[in-house]
Amino acid sequence: MTAQVTFRQADDRDLDLLVGMYDGAARWMLRNGIDQWKPGGKSAEHFRARIGAGEVWLAAHDGRAVGAYELWWGDEQAWGPQPPVAGYVHRLMTERETAPAGIGRALLAHAEGRIAAGGRAVARLDCLSSNPRLRTYYEAAGYRAVGEEPGKLAADGTRYGVVLLERAITSP
Repeated sequence: MTAQVTFRQADDRDLDLLVGMYDGAARWMLRNGIDQWKPGGKSAEHFRARIGAGEVWLAAHDGRAVGAYELWWGDEQAWGPQPPVAGYVHRLMTERETAPAGIGRALLAHAEGRIAAGGRAVARLDCLSSNPRLRTYYEAAGYRAVGEEPGKLAADGTRYGVVLLERAITSP
């Protein structure tokens, strides 16, 4: 990626921005026939809780937010009980209209750097089993499928299947 991207941790002043970014990504998915996120699916309260429980990061280019992700230090819903060897990347979001090329990979690289800085050697994420395009994207970024969780519980009580992917990382 040639464009300069800067990162900062999100805080409560960024809640509306994060909700808007999520909704924008959800609308893009719907327009492109991807049945995954729904506009309105994540509230300010969701992002406030994630900021309090872990890390939420924003990426900026030319002074404008162009991407974000959540970093969790555990994810029992998808991965079950695990030793503290991994960080878990969730809600990787980009602003499709304004983000420079390669922003998704830049977000992943930043997350992997944070995970390594936290003393952990594995980056993990999951994606819907019904979204092979996203799985292919993550595999091209060096992640490998290591399993599937057929009944991950959604916030609304429904269950859905996810592919579990991971990548070994090295310390900075």
